[in-house]
Amino acid sequence: MNNTTGSLTPKHCVRDTRIIEVVFPVLYTIIFLLGIILNSISLWIFCYVPSNTVFIIYLKNTLAADFIMTLTLPFKILTDSGLVSWKLKMFVCRFSAVIFYETMYINIILLGLIGLDRFLKIIRPLGRTWMDKTSVAKRISIAVWLIMFGLSLPNMILSNEKATPQNVRKCANLKNPLGLKWHEAVNYICQFIFWSVFLSMIIFYTIITRKVYKSFTKSRSKNCSTKRKTKARVFIVVVVFFLCFAPFHFSRIPYTFSQTGIIKDCYLQNKLFISKEITLWIATTNVCMDPLIYVLLCKPFRKLIMSVTRNTSLETQMNIESTV
Repeated sequence: MNNTTGSLTPKHCVRDTRIIEVVFPVLYTIIFLLGIILNSISLWIFCYVPSNTVFIIYLKNTLAADFIMTLTLPFKILTDSGLVSWKLKMFVCRFSAVIFYETMYINIILLGLIGLDRFLKIIRPLGRTWMDKTSVAKRISIAVWLIMFGLSLPNMILSNEKATPQNVRKCANLKNPLGLKWHEAVNYICQFIFWSVFLSMIIFYTIITRKVYKSFTKSRSKNCSTKRKTKARVFIVVVVFFLCFAPFHFSRIPYTFSQTGIIKDCYLQNKLFISKEITLWIATTNVCMDPLIYVLLCKPFRKLIMSVTRNTSLETQMNIESTV
């Protein structure tokens, strides 16, 4: 492939993938196994939870995004470890990785919507707006999926340069000139999505913190510890959001510059690549962190888990007694 096409990085710059091939397959395998277990359990429980609130609709869509993201991980594990043909790497570059990032940003938007829903419930606990209608939440969720799919599809179609064992080491090498421009544009759009949600979360939870603090002060005299704990749980949304996604997006902008040729120094390109991969793994842990939101904030979900756990414990005890 012609390395001067578009804004490709120099062909002589060889990517240092030693840490990627040794360490990250193990780390991603852990995330994959935990993600499959936790999200399968969550899926089973949510099958019995009716979609009768805006909050539950957003949670179910979050679960769907997490599940799809988790299913893309085996392709990344195999290609990073170098145990399979370069043709699978081509598949990852053109399809699997695109789906991975698509579901990540769907997740980010949904966490922002969940944060907004919690904000409205705490600030206006008795007031109802058009945002509280389940029909509106369903339309918003569908729109999020369609918009992100519309942004992602050209990234698949425009990665149509001839693949070779050499050029598949960098996914950008498979993109035609228009594909590189689209990839860069989508990266900036995704950055805009993240930072918009980021700023919204800061505003929402600054106001929520003040509201919760006042509530804590009032309830302390009444010894309402349960009420205080319930309101404190709302912060799990912002904790998951910042822990998982903030590091990746701080490193994403300079890495995009290295991909598109703005940063040409080979040593710096490799450092930015490693930084991106580390923070990407942190972002992927979101598929294991979201179930915490389900347990702590979704009462029907929590009740079903407690019911199943109680029944399982009782059944085990009866089996033990019957064998004595």
